[in-house]
Amino acid sequence: MLPSLPWLAFGVASSSRLVYAQSAGSIAQVGDSLVSAMMMFLGNEEKVYILDKAEGNSAQINGHPAWGSAWDINSHTATLMEVYTNTFCASGMHLPNGSYATFGGNGAVGPGGSIGSVLNNAGSGAYDATYGDYDGGTSIRILNPCTNADDWSSSQCQWFDNATVLSMQKRRWYSACEPLGDGTIALIGGFVNGGYINRNTPNTDPAYEGGAAEPTYEFFPSRGAATEMQFMVSTSGLNSYAHTYLMPSGKMLVQANISTMLWDPDTNTETQLPGMPGNVVRVYPASGAVAMLPLTPANNWTPTILFCGGSDMPDSYWGNYSYPYYNTWDYPASKDCQRLTPEPPDGSSPAYQQDDDMLEGRTMGQFIALPDGTMLVVNGGLNGTAGYAQATGMTPNFSNMPYGESLAAGPVGTPAIYNPNMPSGSRWSNAGLGTSNLARLYHSSAMLLPDASVMIAGSNPNIDVNLSTIYPTTYTVEVFYPPYFSASVRPQPTGVPSQLSYGGAYFNITVPATSYSGSANAAASNTTVVLSRGGFTTHAMNMGQRHLQLNNTYTVNSDGSYVLHVAQAPPNPNLLQPGPALLFVVVNGIPSNGTMVIVGSGNVETQPTSAVSDLPPNVLNDAAQGTGSSSNSSQSSSSKPSTGLIVGAIVGAIAVIGIIGAAFGIFMARRRRAASRQHPAAAYAMGTTKSGYVGSGAAAADRARHSDSSAFVPLQQDNPSLAWNASSVSLQYQDDYGGRPSDVAYDPYHPDPDGIRRVEGYRS
Repeated sequence: MLPSLPWLAFGVASSSRLVYAQSAGSIAQVGDSLVSAMMMFLGNEEKVYILDKAEGNSAQINGHPAWGSAWDINSHTATLMEVYTNTFCASGMHLPNGSYATFGGNGAVGPGGSIGSVLNNAGSGAYDATYGDYDGGTSIRILNPCTNADDWSSSQCQWFDNATVLSMQKRRWYSACEPLGDGTIALIGGFVNGGYINRNTPNTDPAYEGGAAEPTYEFFPSRGAATEMQFMVSTSGLNSYAHTYLMPSGKMLVQANISTMLWDPDTNTETQLPGMPGNVVRVYPASGAVAMLPLTPANNWTPTILFCGGSDMPDSYWGNYSYPYYNTWDYPASKDCQRLTPEPPDGSSPAYQQDDDMLEGRTMGQFIALPDGTMLVVNGGLNGTAGYAQATGMTPNFSNMPYGESLAAGPVGTPAIYNPNMPSGSRWSNAGLGTSNLARLYHSSAMLLPDASVMIAGSNPNIDVNLSTIYPTTYTVEVFYPPYFSASVRPQPTGVPSQLSYGGAYFNITVPATSYSGSANAAASNTTVVLSRGGFTTHAMNMGQRHLQLNNTYTVNSDGSYVLHVAQAPPNPNLLQPGPALLFVVVNGIPSNGTMVIVGSGNVETQPTSAVSDLPPNVLNDAAQGTGSSSNSSQSSSSKPSTGLIVGAIVGAIAVIGIIGAAFGIFMARRRRAASRQHPAAAYAMGTTKSGYVGSGAAAADRARHSDSSAFVPLQQDNPSLAWNASSVSLQYQDDYGGRPSDVAYDPYHPDPDGIRRVEGYRS
């Protein structure tokens, strides 16, 4: 067993010792997120949005604990945001216009993870009077990111979260989430309402687990009824938050348990690929660090996925919905790394390739793609898995659990950097990198910021807020400053566009002589223009994260400035799906501040593509020199005006942005009313019953979260009419809690003059 290290003193709330140093390799504590950052995404150049699960945070909003906030990057302060449904272990993704959506979650809960005070017909929580949360199992929540210049009191800057108007067809908890080339989002698998892993023992119903598992996929916006995916059946148990990556062909790599396949979302056909070497599990709760390597002209934008860490625990150790059988905190995490190119350009058969081991084993390690083309890994533990529980099969009494409810131990506080371009055997390094004293375990998160630093937040391996356990609920926000912060100057490009297309005419970016020192020819030849999408981060994953280098040539001017002639994104939207990204200009490995751009049309539609234009030849000037001064490179984005670029209208509920304020007012006024008439949700939520390990699916010990087959009504009870889909012509805002319709008409598919019904800005 690992020693109980003194992490507690650093983990409670926000440290009074805030450090603002921006030296290369350092990790600085910068503020308080107000809610624990289980989920994060970068909304624009000013704001990071944070979501927690519904729990007893001391921060209150509208008379109940908050579980949403917006972090201001420049002031290092958070502002609470109202969220109505329980976002516990949801998935999320960007939309083509720069908005974000989150999908699913858990039933309503109260203190200690108890089932909400008002039950639905299935016996799980529809609403809880203490925490004020509603059932989030089918929820689709939409956010239009705003800047400080916007009116934050407006509903246009707040979460739209009303499952009576906008919802999925199926309950999904820990579902996978990946956009297609037209911006449609595929939602795959998940629990119906939860547990440690997605199976009963014995596993006699690997498809539906008696109603506890959801082995189907569906799309947002809808393409029809949810359909069973065989891969979700064959990977039963260890298929939560499956790793998903769209490939150039339009097929999708899906990896779960120890299996891998290419899936055609148009035909639901599966092509099996080799299994994971060493039987190392990378999905939750093993939670390996997984990411796509940079897409560059040098590799012809060919996707390669890097899988590192996780766990090779034997199958029987994983247990079932109740909790693990083994004392996971005693089992070392894997340090193994494997590369996979699912669609080799030479037409050869895909095969895993052994890569350099990590410097130490990690569970819950998280990759962040840095603008210089390297991959940062942060957070995680040496032993165990993600998740929490109050027992295991080997330790039935909570009083004997050595790390509280945490199923992991040995926090890894030192980041490491992987360089994919270094020779084998020398790709990993942590030289010169600082160490954090904060334990970042289950429910930690990280996100690349516009100044090319990395925000790190969260950690809460507890069923509810706990500030006195060894690994407490953590609100302190840190920022990691990568090695390029040692530079004395940073590029200051001008002429960055606000929107990029797939193919088409090139554009010019000017790099002034003050952006570098030394030879202009050398600087120009060592300059790259990259699009970096941080994605939606939760559970050591960054859903949608991609790094794509644009092709460019250059013209060096006599005054030391040079003009980059930059190609648009490659004319294949599957390489970088439509939506927001940061554009960085990287000179000699030093990135500029990122500028938020929109790639594609901003609509959910077949993306327009054009032929790639020829770039002008390079023009050199041997006499030209840079005039960069010794100003500190870490004077980050605070000196740079930010624009929250949102192109087009907001998808889904935001399509009727004119009436959203009224809808929110109605929802707010009624959120304290009884919820007994909400539509049924077939699941139990978290519970606190304390009994021993049960090896079957019947009424197992309810230490934290579980799903047993006797607790579920058949899945056929799911009512597709409650889901928002293309067959719906008109919806009326309903108050399921009061049972009375409002006078607000809601028609997300209003007819345009051409007679086609479409979501505002989105083709149906």
